[in-house]
Amino acid sequence: MTTIIAPREHDIGNMMVRRAVPTIQARSVGPFVFVDHMGPALFEPGVGIDVRPHPHIGLATVTFLWAGTIRHRDTLGSRQDISPGDVNWMTAGRGIAHSERSPEELRGGGQALHGMQTWVALPKPHEETAPAFHHHAAATLPRIEHRGATLRVIAGRAYGEESPVGVFSDTLNVAIDLAADEETKIDASHAERAVYVLEGDAQLDGSDIPARHLVLPDPGSPAVLRAKTPLKALLFGGEPLDAPRHLWWNFVSSSKERIEQAKRDWQDGRFGGIADETESIPLPER
Repeated sequence: MTTIIAPREHDIGNMMVRRAVPTIQARSVGPFVFVDHMGPALFEPGVGIDVRPHPHIGLATVTFLWAGTIRHRDTLGSRQDISPGDVNWMTAGRGIAHSERSPEELRGGGQALHGMQTWVALPKPHEETAPAFHHHAAATLPRIEHRGATLRVIAGRAYGEESPVGVFSDTLNVAIDLAADEETKIDASHAERAVYVLEGDAQLDGSDIPARHLVLPDPGSPAVLRAKTPLKALLFGGEPLDAPRHLWWNFVSSSKERIEQAKRDWQDGRFGGIADETESIPLPER
């Protein structure tokens, strides 16, 4: 039976963020342990997002936008703007810190922002891998088009195509855009799958799926996603986790002790500095 999940909503002041994973019904989907829908937002002139430097371990962050631009900076020295259709894949591994901000030069006229940021838990043998950052331009991603449907393979493999983004386990991650009254099959070659509808009204195998909801197709079902109105959606999943994961703030690990060490490392400044950044998000007290 198809499961439909309403995400938790967080108003962060100038943008709404909806968290679809983890929830009670879906602690993870494939290797994905965290799924956030950012926006859609239209910022006033001079306003943007300012996510101050913060740390990660044991995961990879995946950022994909439908609208807007975000500037990524990290402790490796990376400085990269991501635009619609691009992919930023940041492997945290044993530890990295980064910031995410609207570029100053784009704030004057106001701008839109709409996209998804997800976290992929690294397999246990790779949890302590060296941190890395990779940017992939939109033109490098496999693109499948048919009758009002555009499918872009963000990471992993789907529909007979494979993304150039390096992954650590079997991964399904596809951006779906459908015109009204068009449909597409949901790739059934992965053990776990989910579809998050960012925008528009949809049906999955005839069941209505409202905008800004997550749906879990029946395992192995050759599900069909149909757009009742113009639709934006994210298909994700893949190989299930190889062991339970602990999530605390921005840290993901199979070991509670490792998370405690990461807390101390952040408090003691051992993640390193970021060029042009003079502030950071303190460790939560909880």
